[in-house]
Amino acid sequence: MSKFWSENTKRLQPYVPGEQPKFSNLVKLNTNENPFAPSPLVLQAMHDAVNGDLRLYPDPNADNLKQTVADYYGLQKSQVFVGNGSDEVLAHAFAAFFQGKQQLLMPDISYSFYPVYCQLYDVKPRVIQLDAQFAINSADYAGAVAGVIFPNPNAPTGCILPLAMIEKILQANPECVVLVDEAYIDFGGVSAVKLIADYPNLLVVQTLSKSRSLAGMRVGLALGQAELIEGLERVKNSFNSYPLDRVAQAAAIAAFKDDGYFRSTCKKVIDNRIWLTEQLRQLGFEVLPSYANFVFACHVEKAAEEIAVFLRQHGVVVRHFQQARIDNFLRISIGTVEQQQRLIAVLKELLMK
Repeated sequence: MSKFWSENTKRLQPYVPGEQPKFSNLVKLNTNENPFAPSPLVLQAMHDAVNGDLRLYPDPNADNLKQTVADYYGLQKSQVFVGNGSDEVLAHAFAAFFQGKQQLLMPDISYSFYPVYCQLYDVKPRVIQLDAQFAINSADYAGAVAGVIFPNPNAPTGCILPLAMIEKILQANPECVVLVDEAYIDFGGVSAVKLIADYPNLLVVQTLSKSRSLAGMRVGLALGQAELIEGLERVKNSFNSYPLDRVAQAAAIAAFKDDGYFRSTCKKVIDNRIWLTEQLRQLGFEVLPSYANFVFACHVEKAAEEIAVFLRQHGVVVRHFQQARIDNFLRISIGTVEQQQRLIAVLKELLMK
């Protein structure tokens, strides 16, 4: 700790991302990356964008990308915001809508970056417990002052909140922003984007890291009515006017235009998730119903920490959260057929001795 740090810097407890192991021949199922490569059209668009124009700044407004996203969702360009990954978009939302306020409602088991943003932007959270089935009860999310934020599907549980329940939360909080973080929505859920026209307090945040296989490019977006998006633009242009480079914008545009490839890879992930869920249950795991590209599971006899250690010793990495209520669960990213077969083989070695 340096004497030059500000008091707020000293108090921060930074977010800890999933481990990125440097070992070769590793089955990496701990960070919810897409097991399938980006669309060939994306790779071609990136290749074409690497030219002499890199000496020039990118479009600070990313107008072509915004229009592409708007056309995809049936929105206006003024209803689309883009940023350097959804984490940056979320940070700007905290600054634009929640900073310095009290009573930001969020689930107790949720994306662990939210409490970090609360520290950074002086937001006072009110944490609400998920129910016994690890689901959000919409009735618990009334009367917010700062706003409401939750992932849908939730992370790390994978459980989903139906649109009708999201509407109840929106209706119960007309004076503040309700932020629905849809990082995993494309793996079986229905997006809240269709509610934007009816609810000026709704902000939907998405990422191209998961379902569009672009975790390495860092592209995120927010969708909402124009007044909310204008607030995000004011924050962005007070922080970094050029968050998305030329290559990232080209890649993102191509990813949205190749809808057939996107849908085919999502289906593969869903099919693999169904197979993995069945295999885990046969081995004595309880698996929560997942609408994401991961499953959340605990074994009826073996401790999660023991399983995670054994898997790692045999070249398979999963995520173990040492957090109250879920410290006996493992979050396992959906992989290729071969990766999942390897995972199950190692689990059988441990559990069927």
